[in-house]
Amino acid sequence: MDLARTEVAAPASAPRKRGAAVRLGLIAVPVAFFAVFFAYPVAAIVSRGLKVDGAWQFGRLWDVFGESDIRHVLWFTTWQAFASTALTLLIALPGAYVFARFDFPGKQVLRAVVTVPFVLPTVVVGTAFLALVGRGGLLDELWGVRLDTTVWAILLAHVFFNYAVVVRTVGGLWAQLDPRQEEAARMLGASPLKAWRQVTLPALAPAVAAAALMVFLFTFTSFGVVQILGGPTFSTLEVEIYRQTSEIFDLSTAAVLTIIQFLAVAAILAVHAGTVRRRESALRLVDASVTARRPRGAGQWALLAGVLAVIVVLLLLPLAVLVQRSFDAPDFGYYRALTSADGGVFLVAPIEAIGNSLQYAVVATLIAVVIGGLAAAALTRRDAGRFVRGFDALLMLPLGVSAVTVGFGFLIALDEPPLDLRASWILVPLAQALVGVPFVVRTMLPVLRAVDQRLREAASVLGASPWRVWREVDLPMVRRALLIAAGFAFAVSLGEFGATVFIARPDNPTLPVAVARLLGRAGELNYGQAMALSTVLMVVCAVALLVLERLRTDRTGEF
Repeated sequence: MDLARTEVAAPASAPRKRGAAVRLGLIAVPVAFFAVFFAYPVAAIVSRGLKVDGAWQFGRLWDVFGESDIRHVLWFTTWQAFASTALTLLIALPGAYVFARFDFPGKQVLRAVVTVPFVLPTVVVGTAFLALVGRGGLLDELWGVRLDTTVWAILLAHVFFNYAVVVRTVGGLWAQLDPRQEEAARMLGASPLKAWRQVTLPALAPAVAAAALMVFLFTFTSFGVVQILGGPTFSTLEVEIYRQTSEIFDLSTAAVLTIIQFLAVAAILAVHAGTVRRRESALRLVDASVTARRPRGAGQWALLAGVLAVIVVLLLLPLAVLVQRSFDAPDFGYYRALTSADGGVFLVAPIEAIGNSLQYAVVATLIAVVIGGLAAAALTRRDAGRFVRGFDALLMLPLGVSAVTVGFGFLIALDEPPLDLRASWILVPLAQALVGVPFVVRTMLPVLRAVDQRLREAASVLGASPWRVWREVDLPMVRRALLIAAGFAFAVSLGEFGATVFIARPDNPTLPVAVARLLGRAGELNYGQAMALSTVLMVVCAVALLVLERLRTDRTGEF
């Protein structure tokens, strides 16, 4: 009898053991990556700031938090992040619907253009918005209106940045939701608004929550925009960390502010992980090619026209200002100056930053897709343990921790064997991949969790290995999400500035670093070159994203 029980129990325990081994294998690489290239550098810089003569100074935490100026910075950081997130969702959700459900000429090009603002260096966008809403700007010249002394300039600039996050994250899932479910509710007597609120909105909740989380984290840690548009009046934690580190050289206060920011972000991610995960299953997905159609009726055409107007005014106008200023010099003078290093700002010609950025971005994208893909696959397994589920929230921390802290941490922690990487080119794509991984995970998770678990179980019962199950069941259904995730990772790698500015070598600058260096030097030629290089960055991003759109909309082999 005992032998029989053993023989019956053995087959049942074998799948569990194999599942545990697969789970550990999937999560091991992401855990090691984040431990070495995120936790270790951040811990190194924080410990250096809180240690005096080898002794920890934890009382410094209460001293800094008790300062009224710091509490004001924390309050403004939180308030403007909530306001920016709400405003972005309000303006961008109609755009997500239009790109998901409507088919119109130029849609692929427009989708790529919408994503370009997201990858621009913050210092460039801050300067462009200052030219629009500041003294002598476009609004000042036309109507005598200035917004640079108000918080509205910061909020609008944040919408400019994060519009694409909502459109691509929410729109990517919206395009794959079966519209027949909403149509069935309307046939049963529900009004269009009620059918959308009770059928579509709950299905979109995971993507909306993921987009809102990313927007909040970006605005909570906003740096370049607030530094330029906020002036001495408004300051976020990120700006204050930079000021304490680079201007006052108070590493102790900077470390405390980093801890405060870290704790705040960790609390936000914990709430998100507990409320969103339960909603990311039981979605009925279809091929997005059958859900988009030409607008019908005056209402839909009016909605399309309204979204296009928002894109033109809010997104394209600042870009147009940059392009116009890059051509202010006769005979393409600013562009020709990019081929020379005679100005003394760089060791090489600024134009070489283009090739550097592309190479770094490709490597960073590959790293982010591999690390993020493994993490997402582990998080979707039903046998995932508590540690694996908790890692879901930890993956988002690089978006909420000061990039200044990460950059300094790389220089301090990765400077001796076996991790002496300060002179290695790989350091830049590693820093960029840290920011790209959360986008890969958050983009792929809603779709992966929507895959019917019974399909995986049936394939396993038929003898398929875990790798074959992923290749033949999951991959065909998440290919679209994977391409979107890769596009996000590539885009954020091209535009990453906060950490890269500290670790990019002088003879191998990236585009954002080159633009910042040019803007930081006085002179019309330097400013014009910065605008020209920013225009080049926009064109490179637009071309890359347009290629991605063509790949993403290729239905060959899709379900």
